[in-house]
Amino acid sequence: MTMNTQGRPTAPESVSMSSIETVSGSRGLLQHEDLLFEIGTSETTGVDLPAPKGTKNRLGGVARKQPTGLPGLSEPQAVRHYMRLSQKNYAIDLGLFPLGSCTMKHNPRLNEKVARLPGFGDIHPLQPQATVQGALELIDELAMWLKTLTNMPAVAMSPKAGAHGEFCGMMAIRQALIARGEGETRKRVLVPESAHGTNPATAAQCGFIVDEIKANKRGRVDMDDLKAKLEKPDDIAGIMLTNPNTCGLFETDIKEIADLIHAAGGYFYCDGANFNAIVGRVRPGDLGVDAMHINLHKTFSTPHGGGGPGSGPTVLSEALAPYAPVPFVVKDADGMYRLVEDIEGDASESFGRMVAFHGQMGMFVRALTYILSHGADGLKQASEDAVLNANYIQARLKSVMTAPFEGYCMHEALFSDAFTAEGIETIDIAKALIDEGYHPMTMYFPLVVHGAMLIEPTESESKAELDRFCDALESIARRAAQGDEALKGAPYLAPMRRLDETKAARKPVLKWAEPELAPPVAAE
Repeated sequence: MTMNTQGRPTAPESVSMSSIETVSGSRGLLQHEDLLFEIGTSETTGVDLPAPKGTKNRLGGVARKQPTGLPGLSEPQAVRHYMRLSQKNYAIDLGLFPLGSCTMKHNPRLNEKVARLPGFGDIHPLQPQATVQGALELIDELAMWLKTLTNMPAVAMSPKAGAHGEFCGMMAIRQALIARGEGETRKRVLVPESAHGTNPATAAQCGFIVDEIKANKRGRVDMDDLKAKLEKPDDIAGIMLTNPNTCGLFETDIKEIADLIHAAGGYFYCDGANFNAIVGRVRPGDLGVDAMHINLHKTFSTPHGGGGPGSGPTVLSEALAPYAPVPFVVKDADGMYRLVEDIEGDASESFGRMVAFHGQMGMFVRALTYILSHGADGLKQASEDAVLNANYIQARLKSVMTAPFEGYCMHEALFSDAFTAEGIETIDIAKALIDEGYHPMTMYFPLVVHGAMLIEPTESESKAELDRFCDALESIARRAAQGDEALKGAPYLAPMRRLDETKAARKPVLKWAEPELAPPVAAE
């Protein structure tokens, strides 16, 4: 008998947990919390300090003339405020994080410990290079492993995120076309429907014209449409293809696609955001890829979310390697490492500099720690387990949810809302998941599937945790198929109920304003 089934029931079965209201606004150990402005007042201060004696104000005409208007809180109040807010966060350390195409996997604590070593955590990008030889060696070694895993001869380490890596690859392609004297004539970039949404945006940012390729019934590139786009190849700059694609499927015609693009005189950019599914199993360089960014914050388990930190090194083929951005690390004959930072010598054909410094050092440390601690066999197993877990979820749920494409998936399982009763939408299912204690999956993406729900469990999750998640989602799916109107009001157990998300996005309230006092009621 478990602890939860011993003794007397703590509440009558007729009482619904969602119907219980509390005076404090708290729900058990989940504390209600107001804004700082509502907790403290501007008339008080958490710390009383006497006015300094014998000092002269040196602020001149910029001294503050009005109070700041910030609330004063004691130290316990401030600590409790942020602790209570932290309890409202969902995190990978709390449970399965099913966001598709994001790879929210466990971050080994070993990585964090190494990244905090003084020789890595306390250095400054403006230090003399002679004083950071260990850091430069680490960057060089990580670059070597990224090239080995992809079978590509060069890598640009400075891009600081996935879209930044895309930008790097497309700028290298642009520079290569300019060097060929075709910078003004080859402007068309083919982008499949199943590519990541940043791909067409990046192509446009680099001055290219986006030409969309249709998807076939298998969720992959429609080869007939691709070949039709290549009938007049003189303006083809290249293709931007995500593999595995955003439907969670491997592009089985990728080698033929690469050959066709190269025959047309273009370059092949592969979005490597989903590299976590194929590390150790497939080397993109073997498939004809010319450029591919690697999200270190996805594939090699660095922290992911909150707007960063990210890192998107971009591997380059022999055809694009001369145009890589500066800076990059080289090792001289005397064994010393240095940064090539000027567009001259080895970097004379570089398209230029992308960032102020050298990339994301903390991410480099974490990624190399992850790679070395796993080894070749461990990296391969991580990819295989990620694919296995996604296929397990697909197999568990396809009897109650609709899988839009036949066959096995890669690292993420995709479902549509075709199984839901009229009036029940994807967002209702996602909101109901919050009541079950899970962050919702990716919704309405990819756009090629109506009411899409994209789930990526990653390799980090055990079968027990996958079953727990599937049990919850299966129950919600059955309710959605039956047209349970209660789903329209979910979540019921979250700190905040369902909001008008459109209004919140278009008219966000970003500044706290003191509420106006109601006028006194006149006595009769």
